[in-house]
Amino acid sequence: MPSRFELANAIRALSMDAVQKANSGHPGAPMGMADIAEVLWNDYLVHNPADPHWPDRDRFVLSNGHGSMLLYSLLHLTGYELGLEELQNFRQLHAKTAGHPEYGYAPGIETTTGPLGQGLANAVGMALAERTLAAQFNRPGHTIVDHHTYCFVGDGCLMEGISHEVASLAGTQRLGKLITFYDDNGISIDGEVEGWFTDDTAKRFEAYGWHVVPSVDGHKPEEIKAAIELARSHDDKPSLIICKTIIGFGAPNKQGKEECHGAALGEDEVAAARRQLDWPHAPFHVPEEIYRGWDATEAGQARQDAWKERFARYAEAFPELAREFQRRIKGDLPTSITSEAMIEAAQARGDSVASRKASLACLDELGPQMPELLGGSADLAPSNLTFWKGAQAISPAEPGGNYLHYGVREFGMGAIMNGIVLHGGFVPYGATFLIFMEYMRNAVRMAALMGKQAIYVFTHDSIGLGEDGPTHQPIEQLTTLRSTPNLATWRPCDSVETAAAWDAAIKRRSGPTALVFSRQGLPHQARSRQQLADIQRGGYVLRDSEGSPELILIATGSEVGLAMDAAARLEEQGRAVRVVSMPSTDLFDRQDAEYRERVLPPAVTARLAVEAGHRDFWYKYVGLNGAIVGMTTFGESAPAGDLFKHFGFTVDNVVAEASALLG
Repeated sequence: MPSRFELANAIRALSMDAVQKANSGHPGAPMGMADIAEVLWNDYLVHNPADPHWPDRDRFVLSNGHGSMLLYSLLHLTGYELGLEELQNFRQLHAKTAGHPEYGYAPGIETTTGPLGQGLANAVGMALAERTLAAQFNRPGHTIVDHHTYCFVGDGCLMEGISHEVASLAGTQRLGKLITFYDDNGISIDGEVEGWFTDDTAKRFEAYGWHVVPSVDGHKPEEIKAAIELARSHDDKPSLIICKTIIGFGAPNKQGKEECHGAALGEDEVAAARRQLDWPHAPFHVPEEIYRGWDATEAGQARQDAWKERFARYAEAFPELAREFQRRIKGDLPTSITSEAMIEAAQARGDSVASRKASLACLDELGPQMPELLGGSADLAPSNLTFWKGAQAISPAEPGGNYLHYGVREFGMGAIMNGIVLHGGFVPYGATFLIFMEYMRNAVRMAALMGKQAIYVFTHDSIGLGEDGPTHQPIEQLTTLRSTPNLATWRPCDSVETAAAWDAAIKRRSGPTALVFSRQGLPHQARSRQQLADIQRGGYVLRDSEGSPELILIATGSEVGLAMDAAARLEEQGRAVRVVSMPSTDLFDRQDAEYRERVLPPAVTARLAVEAGHRDFWYKYVGLNGAIVGMTTFGESAPAGDLFKHFGFTVDNVVAEASALLG
């Protein structure tokens, strides 16, 4: 049987060989953390390479994702479907081994980790999901959810501000099955971090309420093993194991230096490392006895089979719960859900309310039908209106709830939501003001990149929030959301479109959805049955002229009511006007050309877009001959009515702009 050192050296060799072949990458972290990974993966990690998605596996997150060859080597060596040729194609086009781990590219990658710190946040979300799911489904004598979340982090992860947000919340929630390993090697790209990172990390995490195992020699397996045992014994709080390591361990001339952080070692240094590590094998060659020492397929299958036996007994005792668990893990919606009925019900009520209030009515309908909904807000629940009448706050004492008070942690909230949905069993939604989307922007991007279903509730959507002023008034944020690939963005004009937006969001499994709601009340719009159906096409004709239109007004959200009033005034002046409501521009853009041209006929070049957001986005719909009533500056502090008048969002101004277009 190979020694632990020999097993760890397989990681080091594969990592330095792959980076050298690509002439690009980060060999230092994989070489430095190889010993930690060997102990964790061979002695503790519960996983099955033949079925990377079985529900009760442990989760492993490489937050310092630049060290991706560590993960790729582990997956390859333990038996996942990641062949040697993929390691040889590291960082090449269409390879499963991208520069940073990409969710969905290769089996066993639990999340995309490139932006530092977000992997730790994802791990917090996974640990939270595990505990919540366990509380909701486990029964005395029947435990079907019982696994750990392990996370590797580096100096960069802990310097990023998001690490504070999520570590603080993890400590408050006492997530005892979260175990994090800090690769304390003292090196970042710029050199020795003591010039810019002198935190007492142990005291910092102790202050968060974590259990800390300090000063572990990251190259001594017996110390690593003892630290893991100690961490696993503290199941009442998350654990941080601080491992002192040497970056680039084994490369005699570059280890411990920034030169091995983000660049290939060079052929001479790779050869020297082979001699230093007593690894005489050719590049990418791993001896069979090393593969046998790493192979986790038999043990993994045995562990999964044991879980299947437990689940079978559980299903026999609790058949309805077992079916519900399987449905939620698959991500299927309940067959009895009546989300489409919300749209017709809202149309029948005809209430004129703020779309944030209409959203709460939708949650009151959806919540009892969708136990997988796991909501939350970044300290603004009374303003976002996301705490529906059946919501129960999650806490260490009540872990089986369905609502998480994230505190003022927008970025952390977005990245934790990603971890929750990646874990499985939940559809998370999280809320804040639209302007503070900026704090969570990169987490939103990561959800879109991974194609995972997260739902963002963004309220206070324009200058209409009023007196709080330009710091709180979003201008360019709608454009940012709409320009993000694979992010569905909705800005509904009334309670009916709000219901349609929620219906679309819960049914969309291929990516996240941003729901953008108003603070102020919005007038109800009457619709035909066809118009109700056309809402789900993203844009539709809400009001039309008797004959062919000579002018098209395009609007979203609170400005739809304004456009409707302006159209009525223009028609009194003998003008033929069409009003198009476009709550979801990206969805409208995906419709076939025939439908889009039916809504926006190319022959009608007199087009005026009206939205209290950045105006430049709308040129794609109005063309060079059209006009836009929008924002070109930041807002001001004043009552909403005064602001709309000041910035030209009035019937008089829209009519004047339209009349100028028509000559």
